[in-house]
Amino acid sequence: MRCLLNYPKLFEPLQIGELSLRNRIVMAPMTRSRATDDDRVTELHRLYYQQRANAGLIVTEGVHPSANGKGYNRTPGIYSAQQVDDWRVVTDAVHGEGGLIACQLMHCGRVGHADNKATGTEFLAPSAIAARAEIFTEAGMKPMPVPRAMTLEDIKTVVDEYRQATENCLAAGFDGVELHAASGYLPAQFLASESNLRDDEYGGSIENRLRFIREVLTAMIDVAGPGRVGLRISPGNPYNDHVDATPEDTYGALLDLADSLQLAWVHAIRMPSTGIDSLQLTRNHYRGVLIGSDSFDAAEADSCIANGSVDAVSFGRAYIANPDLAQRFAADASLNKMDKKTIYAGTGAPGYTDYPTMDAGA
Repeated sequence: MRCLLNYPKLFEPLQIGELSLRNRIVMAPMTRSRATDDDRVTELHRLYYQQRANAGLIVTEGVHPSANGKGYNRTPGIYSAQQVDDWRVVTDAVHGEGGLIACQLMHCGRVGHADNKATGTEFLAPSAIAARAEIFTEAGMKPMPVPRAMTLEDIKTVVDEYRQATENCLAAGFDGVELHAASGYLPAQFLASESNLRDDEYGGSIENRLRFIREVLTAMIDVAGPGRVGLRISPGNPYNDHVDATPEDTYGALLDLADSLQLAWVHAIRMPSTGIDSLQLTRNHYRGVLIGSDSFDAAEADSCIANGSVDAVSFGRAYIANPDLAQRFAADASLNKMDKKTIYAGTGAPGYTDYPTMDAGA
């Protein structure tokens, strides 16, 4: 048990709202593109998440709350009874290993392409402005379309979809729900000054641009309670053409909101290239549990927990290649290398559930 000497903080228990984590190692949300054509998870997903239940908390890949919310191909939803039943198999498997699992709700808004969505769905956004970016489709990279600007009735509908999706998450056995408000998806589109040009109560001032997220989070809390709701952010991240004139002010206001709502956690991606210290920004405005994310190794994670920069750390690519990541940290063992070619490789097991554990001699 050398880890208890080398990385003692990583293996301390942590209370996050109503969730009691056995360690401070979090599996980060990662799109893996293995869902069926009708947005359902399969036995492969069950095994994938069960293998990684050694984490104190798993946060799933982005899961769309409605068919309109889908942007990427082969990604799962949680808006139908069948999808709820499928996810229940996954959560039961994780719980059977003593783990906890939260569902990340991700509405892509203007991000996506018609090739990746069901016929009859549409792209919705605060304003009719296309993201200046391309997205992967089965036919190759394609430009993103101009979305339809949401009406007030559309906004109400989408907020209700988040509410229903949260109810579905609880019915599926998830321990918590995380709102994906990072990486240029719909909540971030409302937040950013360059993608939200509305002149009504949902646009203009920072307070108005926060209104949509406030309503979504309030709906989620109404269902699950604040102790089971978290927020994912990445201040200043330009991904998917996410551009805001004053990101520190904007995200400071969002974090003030998270604090006032007493959210169980904030999951902040650190991106030094943006010039914004997202971890310190979060600490300045939010008093709850901070999960730090992006390119930590075990030693740095342990150190950052020890010095109070974060309360827990999420690991992404390390968990792709090392299903037994917590055990490897505990043994101070070497890590498998990730095969980049199989991150989004389709429906099969290669690069998904076939990475070896230490017990298998890796």
